[in-house]
Amino acid sequence: MKILNVISSINPAGGGPIENLKQSGRCLEELGHSVEVASLDAPTQYVKDFPLKLHALGPSYTSYRYSKHLVPWLKLNAHLYDCIIVRGIWQYSGFGVWRALKWLEQNQKTTPPYFVFTHGMLDPWFKHAYPLKHLKKWLYWPWAEYRILRDAKAVFFTSETEKILARQSFELYQCNEIVVNYGTASPPEDAYRQIQYYLERFPELRSKRIVLFLSRIHPKKGCDILIKAFSQIAQTDPNLHLVIAGPDQTGWQSNLQSLAKQLGIEQNITWTGMLQGDLKWGAFRTAEVFILPSHQENFGIVVAEALACRLPVLISNKVNIWREIVADQAGFVEEDTFEGTVKLFKRWIELLSSQQDLMSINAENCFTKRFQVNRAALNLVDILENTVFDVHKKKNSLSMN
Repeated sequence: MKILNVISSINPAGGGPIENLKQSGRCLEELGHSVEVASLDAPTQYVKDFPLKLHALGPSYTSYRYSKHLVPWLKLNAHLYDCIIVRGIWQYSGFGVWRALKWLEQNQKTTPPYFVFTHGMLDPWFKHAYPLKHLKKWLYWPWAEYRILRDAKAVFFTSETEKILARQSFELYQCNEIVVNYGTASPPEDAYRQIQYYLERFPELRSKRIVLFLSRIHPKKGCDILIKAFSQIAQTDPNLHLVIAGPDQTGWQSNLQSLAKQLGIEQNITWTGMLQGDLKWGAFRTAEVFILPSHQENFGIVVAEALACRLPVLISNKVNIWREIVADQAGFVEEDTFEGTVKLFKRWIELLSSQQDLMSINAENCFTKRFQVNRAALNLVDILENTVFDVHKKKNSLSMN
């Protein structure tokens, strides 16, 4: 198959969806499929190191990421692909695909089926956390996003929980829902080199017992309750140290640093900024446990990456793969509150070292069994091939009649 992915941006700061696109794309190519990406980035942005064939159709404008080049390009090139996958909603990338394919259909041109990953963007948490933004989305929903999902051959969800929650955001809702496997690749080898590279950059972390938070610095990630909860246990062991790694997308970090200073733990926290490549893997390798007390997380690629590095995970029950973590005893799960996050810390530090070691083994087994990207890629191929085959079969039947 020849597959086109359409996404608003391939900026690595976008987190899990970008990483999954790269990892799954490579797996699909290894399986013999052709994978290309159309983004609304300017041709000079993020292109050099991107591992898949990229069509940069920007520049784009406003937070909606509008680009005048997307629809004309799709009208000329959509017929070259067996299917199109829209990665994410609420931006022009999805609406542009819908507009272009509708035009092709109305003009009796070849129209490939398209699919949509919502990436958790229909979670009702956003409705409660940002009611004014939700009202704005309601005004937009019937004319664009509703139609995009309704007309897609399938809308992909990465867990049963995400699928069920998506139905609660808007009363007007109709789509063909499919839960797909999701995951990431195993970490690159040479752990020793990664660890040394990381510790050379952050030498103050040597000999520390590191609790790692690696994600965007954003209110939905629970960074504030993480710092408050850590302040409750930081004094139990002078070697306990919290690493907060990730891009500061909303300008919140300075407030969080002030909070840490107010609580008297600023010396117990290292802020690394966004980590990529060996620095990221070094961060995982040097930690003894990973933590993510998110208020909303449809999957959490970073959770899967932590598991792949034999790292037990401490997560909230708003990370939608929490049931799998509990079932495999690969970490602990609590509410996404200050009290819940304190419990996560206490449950971990109260374990015997032998129990922590066993949980590390469970973490790696959980990743291999559930979240390895090769399994996810095979699952996606089965769904795409079956749908594309059915579309071609129906078209051939109609042409014969």
